[in-house]
Amino acid sequence: MITIARLTIGEAARRRVLWVLVVLALIAVGLTGWGVERLVALARENGAGELEIRLGVSQVLIFIAFQFGFVLAMTAAFLGSPAIASDLESGVALALLARPLRRSSYLLGRWLGLAVVVVAYAVLSAALAIGVVGLVSGYVPPNPLVPVAFLAGQAVVLLSLTLALSTKLPPIGGGAVAVVAFGLAWFAGVLGGVGRALGADTLTSIAEATRLFLPTDGLWRGVVYGLEPPFIVGIVGGEGFAEGNPFFASSPPPIAFLVWCIAWVVLVLGLAIVALRRREL
Repeated sequence: MITIARLTIGEAARRRVLWVLVVLALIAVGLTGWGVERLVALARENGAGELEIRLGVSQVLIFIAFQFGFVLAMTAAFLGSPAIASDLESGVALALLARPLRRSSYLLGRWLGLAVVVVAYAVLSAALAIGVVGLVSGYVPPNPLVPVAFLAGQAVVLLSLTLALSTKLPPIGGGAVAVVAFGLAWFAGVLGGVGRALGADTLTSIAEATRLFLPTDGLWRGVVYGLEPPFIVGIVGGEGFAEGNPFFASSPPPIAFLVWCIAWVVLVLGLAIVALRRREL
């Protein structure tokens, strides 16, 4: 399994799409730093207080994290969708699995290698963005490791789903389904927030069920909570229409939900192993 993971990391490093994403992330961080520095300078020139500036910068960070979350989703899809499907279509999997290599070790090795790549990309990019914004504005989230960890968790969840789909669907199909599911889960979370604000129990129940089926939106709430300054929850509150705002979180995801996320990844990988064992090579 470790050998397959090392080979997978090497394959990912040789793909141009990964390096293109790295370069684009660096450009985006540079432009973000310049833009935030200009906004902060203008705000101070116009007499804005430091509390207002911190609030504004935190909202910019949340919006950046939102955009980066979709970039991570695409990255996980691009890397995970061909991981198994391409090997099955090209006959590479047949050559590998003809040796004394269990299919479970092969799939878990693929997952482990890609998870290392995706998590490293998420952590480095997110930490760099937070660091640059903090350098030019003076605002750093209370615990910057929290939003970074939740972003990496989102990527791992979607990678696991994409890899499982890769055992049954062609590369393009598996990647497309995973990205669409990611977007629908986020939209269901928005509807759930609106449902709680309006007292619509049906919408709330649908959102909760979606989070169990694909927990990426619940992890997104952890990203938002980790990027907010502590005082904003006290000002806005955790009730009413604030709950319908997808860029506000009054509390972090509960421990039980985080445990479910881990169990969800294990369950999806288990289903992927079963599907691969039943697949004719």
